[in-house]
Amino acid sequence: MDCIGFICEPEHPVFGAVAERLSARGFDVQFLRPGNPVAKADIDDLAALVNTTLRPESFSALWYADRAGIETWNGFLPTTALACRLVALHGLEQVGCQVPTVWFEKPDCDYVARTRYSWDGVPADSDEGDFYQARVREEPVEYKYFAVNDGRETHLRAIQVRSEVTGLDHVISEETVEVTLAARVRELLDRFGARALCVEFVEDESEFYAQAVDPAPGFTGTGMQRRVADSIASLTTIGA
Repeated sequence: MDCIGFICEPEHPVFGAVAERLSARGFDVQFLRPGNPVAKADIDDLAALVNTTLRPESFSALWYADRAGIETWNGFLPTTALACRLVALHGLEQVGCQVPTVWFEKPDCDYVARTRYSWDGVPADSDEGDFYQARVREEPVEYKYFAVNDGRETHLRAIQVRSEVTGLDHVISEETVEVTLAARVRELLDRFGARALCVEFVEDESEFYAQAVDPAPGFTGTGMQRRVADSIASLTTIGA
């Protein structure tokens, strides 16, 4: 029986349901606690490794799995590259997205302070950061485009969210996928060899700006559990 390892909390609202779907299909599922080191012996027994968090322990596990020939979702390279915010912005620009202007010193206009790496979270002092990104709009409404490749095609879902002070997002509604944006998200996924990602857009006067990439998306509010399960299953001999 193919065993799939999830670096994920078992009660995750999306990946917990995905794991149940995979179990029903005949897979053995093993949960690996985020933040805990993953033993190489545990990875050696897997048919595939799924990571859902941006933590040093996850990067080490993905690096070892890729080196050992264990299928990964996503792998070490796309996860770490797209978790570097400046690399992600450059990648978005290369596939044709408009991105906010970036400065390394505070500008004389509205800005968002950023850390260089997604795993560092948000700056402790929201006024100080490693770099500064132009604030496209004041209202904290964003459009998140989720992409997942099931081994044959890439599926897209767009949702509108409102950022909360807590750092969590409140899902407002599902949105119609804009064809041009979807094509650029697909190209970004293909260029980095990723299986799944999320691109965050903001709108200003009918123009969309891509301002961030999440290489370990949680898919909350998307209803894409079956698509995600298909994608993960396709990594294994059972799902091939």
